[in-house]
Amino acid sequence: EQFVAAVEDAGRLRDGLGVPLQPGIAAAFTDAVADPIGDLVARYARRHGPFAAQAIATRYGLGVAVVLRALLALADGRRVVEGDFVADLPSPQWCDAGQLRRIRQRSLARLRHDAEPVPARTYCGFLAGWHHLLTPLRGIDGVAQVLDQLAGVPLPASAWETLILPSRVRDYSPAMLDELTGSGEVLWTGAGAIGAQDGWVAFHPADLAAVTVGPADPLELTAGHLALLDAVAGGGGFFYRQLPTDTSTPDQLWDLVWAGLLTGDTFAPVRARLLGGRTATRSGGARGGAHRARGRPPRARFRVPTELAPPLLAGRWSAVPRDPLDPTAAAAALAEQLLERYGVVTKGAVAAEETPGGFARIYKTLSTFEESGRARRGYFIERLGAAQFARTGTVDALRASAPPDTPLVLAATDPANPFGAVLPWPERPVADDDARGARPGRKAGALVVIDSGDLSLFVERGGRTVLTFTPDPSDAVAALAVVARERRIGGLTVERVDGESVFGHPLAPAFIDAGFAKTPQGLRLR
Repeated sequence: EQFVAAVEDAGRLRDGLGVPLQPGIAAAFTDAVADPIGDLVARYARRHGPFAAQAIATRYGLGVAVVLRALLALADGRRVVEGDFVADLPSPQWCDAGQLRRIRQRSLARLRHDAEPVPARTYCGFLAGWHHLLTPLRGIDGVAQVLDQLAGVPLPASAWETLILPSRVRDYSPAMLDELTGSGEVLWTGAGAIGAQDGWVAFHPADLAAVTVGPADPLELTAGHLALLDAVAGGGGFFYRQLPTDTSTPDQLWDLVWAGLLTGDTFAPVRARLLGGRTATRSGGARGGAHRARGRPPRARFRVPTELAPPLLAGRWSAVPRDPLDPTAAAAALAEQLLERYGVVTKGAVAAEETPGGFARIYKTLSTFEESGRARRGYFIERLGAAQFARTGTVDALRASAPPDTPLVLAATDPANPFGAVLPWPERPVADDDARGARPGRKAGALVVIDSGDLSLFVERGGRTVLTFTPDPSDAVAALAVVARERRIGGLTVERVDGESVFGHPLAPAFIDAGFAKTPQGLRLR
């Protein structure tokens, strides 16, 4: 085979290197070659990994400048690639494009093989730390960091300031959120009503809004809706009394808010709506503290008299901006956001967020990230398949994680709750699963308690039905009672546990020890 290769290269060796040919070689092998040096350099590149030009020059007895000229010509044709591939080789280094592709594929395959998956409970611990639940942030900068991580995620308005933000920011105050929205650093949008008072709300940092603000929800527009939209169509913010109003305007304005067409410069109207139209209490000193946390003096604000600004309509109202974005850039930004939110992006996480295009669209983008070294694909979490993506540093943090020692009480819709999204809901140990149709789900108002990385309790809105997932959830009940008092999530009245009356259930003493009182309806905690 070596003799055959040498005969085939006879013309190249003669014309490129000046090698004399022996008599008797067939004329087919001695024809003139257009680029003998380029052919020899290309053949060397195909048969070797990354190399320096000096290696070819030494092998063929050529000058380095001659070899570099041939390599540059091959690079123009995309047959070789220039870069820094090996630490102990001088620069510049070169590699055949096909060889580099094979090396990259084999390296990625080896990384995937070397990565042993972690149990699901380890991921629960990682996600708690990833979302600052174990070491909460502080101040208005902490609020901004949380909203960056949760950008564009619709969550119940009632959960944002009772569970989501207070669990992540130790000294959270509503004034901090109003400071961010009032200054234009953060935009909030509605994404559908929940009953008469609550609704789905998402926050969008200004630099991410083009990516995270989704399309508006369908809404049958009336003349009143159109009048409001026309008033704000030119841009700017308008107080309620500056808008065309009649007796039905408040309802029409909130229709547009929940459809994602209208927004305000303060979260106060949402708070008032949650309180049934009453003004939420707020300390003036807290607002000053928010300014100090950002290192800026308080700004003068134009205030409308309270008689002109009903609590449900306070502040300035404006149209939700929707700027067109290149589809490729939008997909890349969305993939980055998912990596930031979940650490490890899986099909379940993408499905839970109802991402446009689904996992197929994100998979293509993340695969591109993998090829460029911006992310890794592997089998990081048990039982979730091999189509998982994470950054290298994130994988290291995942492997170093451990489930927290204390139970965590979260909104069921919280991205920090992996169950029903990244992880499936676990099987319940109760044999007779008659909970009158109650099933765990990422529902508005529902709560979950995660203990040592395992789902311990699922609590329906208001506490009416509780489902247990561990043999002894007493610690989870105690944690639920503490959060209910500290976060003011409203009264809990537990009527049934695992389909049975709470009064006859073995968990009843744990509820009573935690401070629940007996009432005709069930065990109640104010």
